[in-house]
Amino acid sequence: MRQDERAPFEEALRRAREAAYEPGEYVEQESFMRAGEIRALAERAGVAPGVSVLDLCCGVAGPGRFVTRELGCSYLGVDASASAIGIARARARGLPCRFEVAEVPPLPPGTFDVVLLLETILAFPDKKTLVEGVAAALPVGGRFAFTLEEGRPLTEGERNRMPDAETVWLTPLDEMRQLLAAAGLVVRWRDDWSRSHRVVADALADAFAADAPAIVSRIGSRALGELLAAHRLWSEWLASGRVRKLALVAERVAS
Repeated sequence: MRQDERAPFEEALRRAREAAYEPGEYVEQESFMRAGEIRALAERAGVAPGVSVLDLCCGVAGPGRFVTRELGCSYLGVDASASAIGIARARARGLPCRFEVAEVPPLPPGTFDVVLLLETILAFPDKKTLVEGVAAALPVGGRFAFTLEEGRPLTEGERNRMPDAETVWLTPLDEMRQLLAAAGLVVRWRDDWSRSHRVVADALADAFAADAPAIVSRIGSRALGELLAAHRLWSEWLASGRVRKLALVAERVAS
């Protein structure tokens, strides 16, 4: 079963995800980010009433809906999964949120004060085209807020261990800074969330394992096995320093 068929995964994993996060930290995110981190990154990027936000690869838009409720903004979420966008639309009723089903890049037309890309930049092997598209969608002074799985590219052996390795393209920080700078984006803020994300990866793996019979009944044993293997491998890499999880805000500057 493919994860872009999002409804079965949402139903299967929801109870375990709620159990894995500390009270108040689960907002229907499909990642290792806590609600407090989502809000902190959005605030660093200047999200506030009247600010236009483009959320790339938003999934079911748990973080986007949370940010819209908490900070106020005009919001557009984009994802390639029609199933995920359908869930996002249904759950965003009453919020000033719009959604589009689309592959990225290219980005939707127009400019936005803030572009968000949470926990998915690793899925883009061609980060140069992505970053250039983000820069073109920002006015001077606009902000790109994202998380980065930082490290050297995976070896063949590491790719063999990681489920869905075709979506895992690590990037060294110096290389990412160069890509940003070439597109007219300057890093204004950075934080290292490796330790907290390792804790969440462990908690999610434990919660998935504890709820295994119910999860398997909905998505099957193979899908659960791949989820557990991926979460345990991320925990291993984050603990050893093989990968760092960084949060960054980069500002578009005048050329």
